[in-house]
Amino acid sequence: MAENDAVEPTLRRYLDDLVDAVRTVLGDTLVGAYAAGSVALDAYQPGRSDIDVALVVAGPLDAAGKRELVARLRHEALPCPARGLELVAYTRAAVGSGTAEPAFELELNTGARMPFRVTDDPARRAAADGRFWYGLDRSILHQHGYALLGPSAAETFTDLHPDDLHRLLVEALRWWLARPDADAAGADGRSDRRAAMDPPAAGAEDAVLGACRSLVRVRDGVWLSKLAAGRRVAASGRHVDLIERCLAARDGGPPPGRAEARRFQRWVLHRVADRGYGLPGRPSA
Repeated sequence: MAENDAVEPTLRRYLDDLVDAVRTVLGDTLVGAYAAGSVALDAYQPGRSDIDVALVVAGPLDAAGKRELVARLRHEALPCPARGLELVAYTRAAVGSGTAEPAFELELNTGARMPFRVTDDPARRAAADGRFWYGLDRSILHQHGYALLGPSAAETFTDLHPDDLHRLLVEALRWWLARPDADAAGADGRSDRRAAMDPPAAGAEDAVLGACRSLVRVRDGVWLSKLAAGRRVAASGRHVDLIERCLAARDGGPPPGRAEARRFQRWVLHRVADRGYGLPGRPSA
């Protein structure tokens, strides 16, 4: 893992062992392995972050190969030191095409604090779980992925077309707003009195900071970690108090209320959905 010398030793050992296990199964058909997510964005927090890995293979995987990968990489066989492992395997053709479709060969979620899930065909991915994740993840990999094995991520992953990126970002923001655990209070944003009655809601800080990341990607053209994106939006002078509370919540402070978070998410959605937002010649306030 030469591209990221700052990775802490436990994580480094796990990623090295994971790559060795994958090579044992796939041999020369393995084109590359890439750290994504918080590791790629230099924002990995032990005890909080997941470990995200993307595999690139020469061609489609057969059923036996998929089963063997799952058997060797699931937490019971290769203990994950984080909350869990989120691994996705793609063909070289898929990651080089710039497609916005899920286009994966295998998806594995496994860990001590993560529900086990295997999906071996994108058609089996429930629409309610979101199909936008994969294209957005590959866009992040294009900019920031760390090569554990193989050529650089920038060479391997083709970024999305701007129209597809825009569509997936809007889809993601709408998906977060439609989550069934969202508090109905404040859905119409009617009054400050209702906001004062809005209790802290676990996870609301991630919804706010994730929306900041989408906003920064549209406005500035770069993918940042949730924390860095939140700081950048706050530095612009907008929603400073809310964002600072969300940043503090990542270190154990109380999260904001669900209604307050949702008002911010709608504010971001309005700006991201406006194709002119942040582009030359258009106001970004």
